[in-house]
Amino acid sequence: MIISNPTLTVADLLKGDIKLASPPIVYLALQKVVEDPAKTAKDAAAVIESDAALALRVLKIVNSAFYGFPAQISAVATAITLIGMRELQNLVLATVVIERFSDLPGQLFSVHDFWAKNLRCALIARELDARMGKNYTDTAFLCGLVHDVGQLVLYRRIPILAREVDLLVQSQLPGEIDQAGIEQQVIGFDHYEVGAELCRLWKLPPVVVDSIRLHRYPDYVGNNAKIATLIRLADHFSRVDNPYDVLTANGFDLSPEQISQVMDKTHDEFEEIFKLFFPSLQKS
Repeated sequence: MIISNPTLTVADLLKGDIKLASPPIVYLALQKVVEDPAKTAKDAAAVIESDAALALRVLKIVNSAFYGFPAQISAVATAITLIGMRELQNLVLATVVIERFSDLPGQLFSVHDFWAKNLRCALIARELDARMGKNYTDTAFLCGLVHDVGQLVLYRRIPILAREVDLLVQSQLPGEIDQAGIEQQVIGFDHYEVGAELCRLWKLPPVVVDSIRLHRYPDYVGNNAKIATLIRLADHFSRVDNPYDVLTANGFDLSPEQISQVMDKTHDEFEEIFKLFFPSLQKS
């Protein structure tokens, strides 16, 4: 029996939790640097280096297979000149988001498995974009990584209802699972609505907010429809073996061979990059 909670709203979930709803300070500080033409890579590096642990993790990621530079990069300012200010800003945001959501309680929910699945989605999104014109070079990875972040909010704020959703999802046959639809029935809204509103509160760019908000609307053709479709496909590939006709239906001109190459490349990258992004989530 499904017991819905029609009085609860998305806004209710994001009230009274300062750590959850407050924008990431380092990200916003970097945003000011990015938007100021008088600022340089050194100014951005100074913001990141104000958090020594963050700076160290960022440098480890930059020096990994994620970027594949031939020589070691020892300075944040050098990393910025090589990968770009906005790219590094989004890399910082990714590490901050993971840090905020690395210790959630949950009997049915594995934070490790959640981030593993979403990292795969992010890597696939990044690689798909690279093969389709690099329209979202700075944001494809970030959008893929955070597209399910609303699920973590549900577990943080309403764990009993979130677990009820989990049980119902587990009772579905693999091809019939509609998690967002079940969330709508049980809670009154879905995790995409929650994630989009959280990112809006965090003052993230509209492309990130819309990539989450539009996830359930494949027929939408307005602003940011392409990035939403890209993340939707990456999400699908991160879950199951995807039939090629899904790509055709979404208008992407990629061959089965190209898709196979994307999957092989991201599979090879995954283990090393997961250890760098999620050091606290390594299974023994």
